[in-house]
Amino acid sequence: MFLKGGFNMVAKPSPLYSTLSIALMDFIKTKGKAHEKMLSEREITKVYNVSRTTVRTALKELETLGFIYKRHGKGTFISNQWKERQNLLEGYSFTEQMKELGKVPTTKITSLDCYEADEFIAPLIGIEAGDKLFRLKRIRYADGIPLMKETTFLPYDVFKGLTKTLLEGHSLYDVFASKFNQQIHYADEEFSASILSAEEAEALDVDPHGACLRFRRTTLNHENRIIEYTISVARSDQFFYKVRHYRTNQ
Repeated sequence: MFLKGGFNMVAKPSPLYSTLSIALMDFIKTKGKAHEKMLSEREITKVYNVSRTTVRTALKELETLGFIYKRHGKGTFISNQWKERQNLLEGYSFTEQMKELGKVPTTKITSLDCYEADEFIAPLIGIEAGDKLFRLKRIRYADGIPLMKETTFLPYDVFKGLTKTLLEGHSLYDVFASKFNQQIHYADEEFSASILSAEEAEALDVDPHGACLRFRRTTLNHENRIIEYTISVARSDQFFYKVRHYRTNQ
């Protein structure tokens, strides 16, 4: 059921387990069938010529990302939950979401600066305190109404040469891919209800202390390096976050 033969893992700069997990993800996406039994650790070790430790780490990552699931006493099976996870991540495009609602999205870049990371922000993007980073601030609009205020932190060594000119009129992730060869592997996002500060309320043109939604998004590339950390605040009277959940028979 699975492809035979190994692959060149030495040529990849990413960690061994990450390279293996990406190869297994690609196969599941193209040839795997939901609820079909997954290769055993021993079979993966033999096919890909890697250690059992590497296989276990890769499988743990696949399980976290919804590509496989385990049944006690029966083994490991292919899951289709990764499709819903992927749809959710792709669905968090502000531009695409607004277009689906029939609105015209625009973005205003209020600042882009470079400075040395402090002890608080450094670990959030996987760098050391004192290392340089970019801080990008934007206001997102729909039909001319400000809906969301975003602050994005980017590691300087990954995005050297980044300018406002490069970003104007373009999706941030499109710039990642086209200008810096950075492809997104996955992103983790948290959101919660909160109250707007006076500064946030002014930026979003609403009364202070109004209700809002807060988002924190950490994006990783295929080397499992953090390439983006974004903090967003959205008006709750104009913005909603829609998620569809499916229950699978597992």
